[in-house]
Amino acid sequence: MTGSFWLPDGASTLSPDIDSLFYFVTWASIILFAGVAAAIVYLAYRYRRRPGAVPARVKPSKIVEISWVVLPTILVLVVFNWGFRLFIEQSVAPPNAYEIYARGAMWKWDFEYPTGTVSTNELHVPVDRPVRLVMSSEDVLHSFFVPAFRVKQDVLPDRYSSVWFEATRVDTFQVFCTEYCGAGHSIMLASVITHSQGDFEAWLASAGVDEDTPLPELGAQLYQQQACFACHSLDGTAVIGPSFAGLYGKTETLDDGSTALVDDDYLRESIVDPGAKIVEGYQNVMQPYAGLSDRELSALIAFIREQE
Repeated sequence: MTGSFWLPDGASTLSPDIDSLFYFVTWASIILFAGVAAAIVYLAYRYRRRPGAVPARVKPSKIVEISWVVLPTILVLVVFNWGFRLFIEQSVAPPNAYEIYARGAMWKWDFEYPTGTVSTNELHVPVDRPVRLVMSSEDVLHSFFVPAFRVKQDVLPDRYSSVWFEATRVDTFQVFCTEYCGAGHSIMLASVITHSQGDFEAWLASAGVDEDTPLPELGAQLYQQQACFACHSLDGTAVIGPSFAGLYGKTETLDDGSTALVDDDYLRESIVDPGAKIVEGYQNVMQPYAGLSDRELSALIAFIREQE
């Protein structure tokens, strides 16, 4: 399956039908545009104003009048029927679909599997098996879009929405958020990583934190997985939140005028309850990360401690 001029190569069972409808509408529009443009040019030339000429009375043609009513109606009905069938197919997941919960938050995606495994910004799925995502948002409106699968669905706070697809090849595909959700919207990216059924089951069985990973190294992994980079740089650049560069041991001025020493307790509180102490000049937009284990919290703190 090849891609269109606006999307990458299709990689789901829905892609061929959606692309076929897109191309039908595109070519029908091009043909109609060319026909109307040609008629305008011809009629402008044929009935142009000439010195001394008296225009002849044009007799109405019932065939022409019937044609420009009937033919567009047929075209619209064809597109409506075709599109409605695809809409139903996209909206109703097969009964044997593998169900994964997806949560959007500023500015990351969390995916929870039936086994309890949670991955951040990486959605792992098997190929040749329908997958249904049950989605919700922890804060504002987001939208889950995988161009290669031709699926897009809004993700709303305080309610569930769903989308399904069946990947057709082993590869890695880009996920975008297509609803503006704040300053970090452009970096709210994720990947769909497709596996053979056997490889997927092996990944699911081994997914999790390696207990032998040194804390700073694990913290670096979590910095990427939890999308901390969306708000906290490592080079001193101030973005949505304070930079981690040189942060540990620093005395921060808070928005109420008080000060706080950045130590282990301060960092832990700022991760679990970020609204407790807001640094002056920044807004309270960070979501609590209360779901992290003690080891993961210690790893993030160790990682931040090493940033100079």
